[in-house]
Amino acid sequence: MIIKSATFICSNTKVSALPIANMPEYAFIGRSNVGKSSLINMLVNQHGLAKTSQRPGKTQLINHFLINEKWYIVDLPGYGYAKVSKNSREKWEKFIRHYITKRESLQCVFVLIDSRLEPQKIDLEFCCWLGECQIPFALIFTKADKQSAVKTDQNVAQFKKSLSGWFEEIPPYVITSAEKAQGRDEVLHFIEQVNHDFVMPDLSAKENSQQ
Repeated sequence: MIIKSATFICSNTKVSALPIANMPEYAFIGRSNVGKSSLINMLVNQHGLAKTSQRPGKTQLINHFLINEKWYIVDLPGYGYAKVSKNSREKWEKFIRHYITKRESLQCVFVLIDSRLEPQKIDLEFCCWLGECQIPFALIFTKADKQSAVKTDQNVAQFKKSLSGWFEEIPPYVITSAEKAQGRDEVLHFIEQVNHDFVMPDLSAKENSQQ
């Protein structure tokens, strides 16, 4: 897939105010400071599209980016940042979960995992929640350039083994490095394949219920 355009569309805290769900969407989420913004910028080859920050937990909105005028990247707030107040954390979790479970055009949730770490409970629990809700998801292991390939493979294998206790089939995964553009083609090819089979959701029932 060739990325010809990537445009910021809007930021929201309300699912009801999101763009019309008439194009495929791919949500990116992970623990705070997992390298989500850097990964998104690498995928679209546009430095600064998604705002990076040295302060974890900065992203607090649902951010939509229109790619090639045909599909959306959705940047979701990170989870698991301890310095965020309990009230704020619960509020974020509520609207994130609402978006993930109710958004008609959401095709896949990319769960970002720091490849440098052994399996983290919060990541495993989030993956299990997606599975329980029957939400399609894939794993993206980030920051692979920060350590040896052997160590990355070991941590990936441990994470897959931990998931195997809940899943009969391990979801697709890609090992990435934002700095070296590793995994870029694999992620974009995955999206391209899903886009090919996208069926426009029937929004008429929803529109009628809101009238």
